[in-house]
Amino acid sequence: MRKFNTTEEQIMQILWKLKKGFPKEILDDMKSPLPYNTILSTIRKLEKDKFLGFNKFGKSHQYFPLVSKKDYSKSIYRSFFRDYLGSSKEQLLSFFMEEEDIDPKEIQQLIKKIKK
Repeated sequence: MRKFNTTEEQIMQILWKLKKGFPKEILDDMKSPLPYNTILSTIRKLEKDKFLGFNKFGKSHQYFPLVSKKDYSKSIYRSFFRDYLGSSKEQLLSFFMEEEDIDPKEIQQLIKKIKK
């Protein structure tokens, strides 16, 4: 599964939250509104790529996600893990400890939970 660009990501986040929506509703929910035509062309691209489906109401289309947020998140995580961390669990743990400033004690607590 490919990674979404910023506009696609915004649209998908909105539709995952709303479950379904018309382009106007998506536009109204955007943090930094874009031109209506940009939203519409991005929605059509997501639909063409099978990330969105739609129900037709006259001339209007109500869009809904065909890919769950969980499945997309898993795909992005796998790609990140493989491409940037070389599929190394050690690199993953090191990355989160450095980037998220995780205390080694927190890691020990997590290990205890995992062992249970």
